[in-house]
Amino acid sequence: MFSLAAACVGLSMTCCSQADYQSTIVNEDGTVTFQYKNDKAKEVFVDIQFAGKNQMTRDSETGLWTVTLGPAAPDMYPYCFQVDGISVMDPMCEQYFPNEGFKNSLLEIPAKEGSLPHDIKDVPHGRMEYVHYYSESLGSTNTALVYLPPTYQTDTEKSYPVFYLISGTTDTEEVYYKVGRVNYILDNLLAEGKAKEMIVVLPYGNPTKLRPVTPGFGRGMGMGMGGFGGDVFSNDMTNDLMPYIESHYRTINDRESRAIGGFSRGGNQGLGYGLSNLDKFAYLCSYSSFTGTYNTSIYENAEETNSKIRLLWSGVGTDDFLFGNSRDFTEFLDQKGIRNAKVYTHDKFGHTWMNAKYFLSLTLPLLFNPEASEEVMSQAIPTIARTGEEAQFTAGVMAALFPRSITSPVFSETDVTFQIQAPNAEVVTLECELSEKPLAMERDNDGVWSVTIPNAADIVFEYNFNVDGTRVCDASNMYLSPCKGFKPSVSYGKQGKFYMYTTDNIKHGIVSYDYAADKAEYRHPDADENAPVITLVMGKNHTAESWFKVGNAAAIADILAAKGWAKPCRLIVSATRGEGTNIEADDYNTWPERATALEKALLKL
Repeated sequence: MFSLAAACVGLSMTCCSQADYQSTIVNEDGTVTFQYKNDKAKEVFVDIQFAGKNQMTRDSETGLWTVTLGPAAPDMYPYCFQVDGISVMDPMCEQYFPNEGFKNSLLEIPAKEGSLPHDIKDVPHGRMEYVHYYSESLGSTNTALVYLPPTYQTDTEKSYPVFYLISGTTDTEEVYYKVGRVNYILDNLLAEGKAKEMIVVLPYGNPTKLRPVTPGFGRGMGMGMGGFGGDVFSNDMTNDLMPYIESHYRTINDRESRAIGGFSRGGNQGLGYGLSNLDKFAYLCSYSSFTGTYNTSIYENAEETNSKIRLLWSGVGTDDFLFGNSRDFTEFLDQKGIRNAKVYTHDKFGHTWMNAKYFLSLTLPLLFNPEASEEVMSQAIPTIARTGEEAQFTAGVMAALFPRSITSPVFSETDVTFQIQAPNAEVVTLECELSEKPLAMERDNDGVWSVTIPNAADIVFEYNFNVDGTRVCDASNMYLSPCKGFKPSVSYGKQGKFYMYTTDNIKHGIVSYDYAADKAEYRHPDADENAPVITLVMGKNHTAESWFKVGNAAAIADILAAKGWAKPCRLIVSATRGEGTNIEADDYNTWPERATALEKALLKL
């Protein structure tokens, strides 16, 4: 019989275990001490958003590289270590920034007095669900996250308005959850009676990156940020994502009950799509966004346009590299007589997720609240005056922020090639699940090291680079294995992350995570309360995400059910044994063995 497990995963490495030191220490005076252990490093820096790049010194007694920076205001800050010129995530930190390119860890500085909007408080919490849906526009499976308010599970007769919230350039669909913490911000506002209950949908703003690599069409092409009419993102929103949400969740489906917005590129996409579809959206938000005057016909009749918009809100920092463009857009709106509210910040490090969270805390109370929105719109300040010193988003700025990077992995019909740019390195190897020994990489004249693995283009496996003794994930690959310690990269094969589904339009189960309890659950849409349950017990260094993001457990269950080979079921991921059949990860040495065990258990249901 064809083995889904064999198609899903390759051999598995063990994630590195936690060491005996603390990598970040928040001191009483608000400063932060960073520590990093690497006996082979010659020079180490830490790059943290509140202080920039700073050199660390090695303690001769402990062997730790260390530096104390700050003080810094309480918030969440991305950071990484620079080890002999190579960017390295903190191997001691579980929290990381989901991104297509850069790989940063997350530092959280708690507030001593009062609270931050994104604090995790003892209040009723909503539910976050990971959904997969077939996208005709994409020609394959797409993905999104869905926040459901605390009452959604208990008040089964109630329907809710929907806020579509899009992350920025190179961000994945997880960023507004894991970095923006929209769920906790909304939980807290709901508990205080300061916001309306709503569903929040987090789409992936660059869906073509999920497309299989085919001749003449590379992954990630054709995003279409300019026109917002014929591009894949807009078509997917109209024809695929919105219909999926409205058919699978209890939503109120009229323009007064829909909002759209986002951060950076996502704000640009949200405004472009929303302003072009005022028959669908009455609330529009832009957070630190590059903006343009799309669909110019809406600006020529201000009275009609204003009658359709409940809220048109933009926030940007005056120190943001997009400030000039954002300022020019709101000035254009003012001149055309289009009502709009705007907020400027000066103290959140410019184009950052500190600003994004702050803007969320200001606008969530306004959504689906006509009275509150009208009050803000009627009291809107004029656009800040031009000084001539405003930063403008140009091609040069774009090139500096997002320099052309190498591609890795690179797939041929049968082989896969891995590359890393390390011009000053002496020895670079590839460590992967397909080889018992590290594979030597060769350096070209541009300082790019590469190695090719034959007959591996259709295999999913974990891998990492070793640069002069330092383990490094692949900065060019957006997919990381969610281990507790070092996080290797994951190669999903030439067909992309959702290659197992190919072009099949089948029913997909929903995956949700309870990080406080360190659990996860998959439920097939046809699984009722009497459906069989399989408990997947995590390994020592795994997280609640590992079975689904590396083991592809949901995909295996989806496909076997679609083929009629297994019953629709529930999969529970837990640190301990539970109900139904149990599969313990530590009973097996590799992910293929675990996946095969899951497949056999599903076939017996």
